[in-house]
Amino acid sequence: MEAFKVTPDLNCSRVSLFSKSISKPTSKLMVSRPISCSSCYDRIPKLGVRLTQSFDAKSSTRDCKNGEFVELKENWFKFVGRGIIGFAAAISVCCDSPVSAESLTFAFPISHTPEVNKVQRTLVEAWGLIRETFVDPTFNHQDWDLKLQQTMVEMFPLRSEDAAYNKVKGMLASLGDPFTRIISPKEYQSFRIGTDGNLQGVGLFINVEPRTGHLVVTSCVENGPAARAGIHEGDELIEINGERLEGIASETAAQMLRGRAGTTVRVKVHPGIDSGNSIFREVKLPREVIHISPVSSAIIPHKTPKGRLSKTGYLKLSAFSQTAAMDLENRIHEMENQGVQSYILDLRNNPGGLVKAGLDVAQIWLDGNETLVNTVDRDGNLLPISMVGGHAITHSPLVVLVNEGSASASEILASALHDNGRAILVGHKTFGKGKIQSVTELHDGSALFITVAKYLSPALHDIDQVGITPDIQCSTHMFNVPKESLNNKGASSALDADSCIMIAEHQLEIQEASAS
Repeated sequence: MEAFKVTPDLNCSRVSLFSKSISKPTSKLMVSRPISCSSCYDRIPKLGVRLTQSFDAKSSTRDCKNGEFVELKENWFKFVGRGIIGFAAAISVCCDSPVSAESLTFAFPISHTPEVNKVQRTLVEAWGLIRETFVDPTFNHQDWDLKLQQTMVEMFPLRSEDAAYNKVKGMLASLGDPFTRIISPKEYQSFRIGTDGNLQGVGLFINVEPRTGHLVVTSCVENGPAARAGIHEGDELIEINGERLEGIASETAAQMLRGRAGTTVRVKVHPGIDSGNSIFREVKLPREVIHISPVSSAIIPHKTPKGRLSKTGYLKLSAFSQTAAMDLENRIHEMENQGVQSYILDLRNNPGGLVKAGLDVAQIWLDGNETLVNTVDRDGNLLPISMVGGHAITHSPLVVLVNEGSASASEILASALHDNGRAILVGHKTFGKGKIQSVTELHDGSALFITVAKYLSPALHDIDQVGITPDIQCSTHMFNVPKESLNNKGASSALDADSCIMIAEHQLEIQEASAS
């Protein structure tokens, strides 16, 4: 497909927005280059090293502010890398703390295969990051430094990049945390598309049809270049820029469709079976910046027991991208102008995304200095993250829908609204992911996800592997409302068939009656 779903989880929130800050680490590792991150704690260092002959003694971490990087200058301690010695290399790490100093030196064989050597450099960078920030300082009760040496020795005889990356993944798996992982440069680009909420392309979602193996259009971005050209769901994609697509994977085709805004791409399509048309047609599509909103909405009109017309705003949030809070806030303002008096926020099957986005959404609904979430660092310190003088944009009654597919940032948001008495939860018990990851781009374009903290709800409930039990259970009838049915005239009837929404509406009526 040209655009991708957000991968579950994520990232840390920027703590400086709130009243508490992360304590400084007791040791720091010098890095040879700035490390970029999608979203990170102000004071949790994003550290990494490269296996080179010399290292620069000046570096910086980057923090995220409104989606942009800002430089934070730090007085880093020295990191010295020794060059290649015969078939071996050594790295020397000096860690300083107010109490004591620690010096570590590792030696390992360096591969003559360029692809494997490149991955070895990536491994050293990943090792340094994990050593300084992983939530479990025992590294799953193993010698993490020795693990680096062992993995390097195992990588030495390898001859392919894929085999070397498998060794890195095996090393990370030994930490016993499925959320600490590394992804390839290509996978990271897809992840960035999901979290940024924007891509440059033609607004087509494509996938391989299992029966035929053909590339089929699954949907078009509303008012995007493909939609304006008359391409529809179910159309078969035959060629891109004259190249036949037989046997081409959907990811490869998606890469061909993407490109710099202002350029064009030629596609040949065949109408879907249901169209009754068998004529091939070729279309020249302009590439544009495509905004993919994670928010779908509808207004549900209904009559109260007293015969008064009431409007409920239905908001489905599919992922926590950088634009999620802004998109949701805009929809709420539109609904307020249309006389909406209550809201249903649907987080079902929302796997998470950027934790900061989840906290930003919570502030749309909450006032004052409420605690949004409690984090627990690697030393066991409890660190509340709270609002400062928050002002909700609406105080109308709210019900939040959750299910077993609601995870991570969805659970943080649901518990923040529930524990602060702002919303009733309806649905099924949530997934149960109570860990927060940082994501760092490494020097080769790959990305490392590290679990840097655990979290508890505002009421100090542990969510990890437990989940959140809603106030009211509902059946699974019509559990998934198709996104295509929203934002159009048929939305109301589609939502009426969802039993969970029916229960939510009933709860809102009770709240409205109580308030009046």
